[in-house]
Amino acid sequence: MRLLAPRFSFLRQALLGGIVALALPGVHVAADSVPDHLALIAPGEVEYYTTDGGLVDGQPALPHRVRASFDKPLLVMKRQVSQAEYAQCVSENGCRPLHKTIRNNVAPDMPVVGVSWEDAHDYARWYSGHTGRLYRLPTYAEWVLIAGELFSEDERLDIYDSSNPAQRWLAEYALEAQRKSASDPNPKPFGTFGTTKAGVQDIGGNVWDWTDTCYVVNYLDAQGNELMPSIENCGIRVVGGSHPSLITNFMRDPKAGACSVGIPPANLGIRLVVDE
Repeated sequence: MRLLAPRFSFLRQALLGGIVALALPGVHVAADSVPDHLALIAPGEVEYYTTDGGLVDGQPALPHRVRASFDKPLLVMKRQVSQAEYAQCVSENGCRPLHKTIRNNVAPDMPVVGVSWEDAHDYARWYSGHTGRLYRLPTYAEWVLIAGELFSEDERLDIYDSSNPAQRWLAEYALEAQRKSASDPNPKPFGTFGTTKAGVQDIGGNVWDWTDTCYVVNYLDAQGNELMPSIENCGIRVVGGSHPSLITNFMRDPKAGACSVGIPPANLGIRLVVDE
């Protein structure tokens, strides 16, 4: 079952000093029955900065911490979908062809890139029919759990005084300068960026993973009370990588322009979880 993006009541609790725990069902599976291409992620709890946005007392909402709890294991692809696998989906009319400049990239040991959320969703549907097992995109909370010990977050911006725009701007400038210094953005063979203890490859590499989490906008007063209903915009999704980003569903190349704040992801790829 999918976790919906945290609503305004969760943000209100966070603003008032509370941290929310969200229970998520997962997959019942024995470790010795896990297929070779999947990793078994143990139940646990994760904490991360929300990807929600909006206004609090007329000022841009600062990111706050939320928690998600998983009481059952999760099965996830060890690596991202390869160029060859996506090409097979295209050949069977399950997926749209890639842009002409990368359409002939069909390496079995390289991740497919240049895919939109819509492409990723189509691939999950095709792959489910192809394998006879239901697959889907993970939620962002699930992606954080999958990232395990390799999960990292950018410099904290919530520690800066929201009433001092100059201080916040300087912090954001320093953060974007840090992102610009990232290494070569060209896709690399699987395993180049390391493997988690659970066996998941390249979770912090230069190919971001699409998730099924929608962007949520909240409007609150200074006390955290709702001024108007939260807006869940599922035309924009969260992608997980070395920093989270918000990307429109149809965007294939984030460098060409997207809803990402600041430096966009280098590449967009696909990593699926089992939905049982």
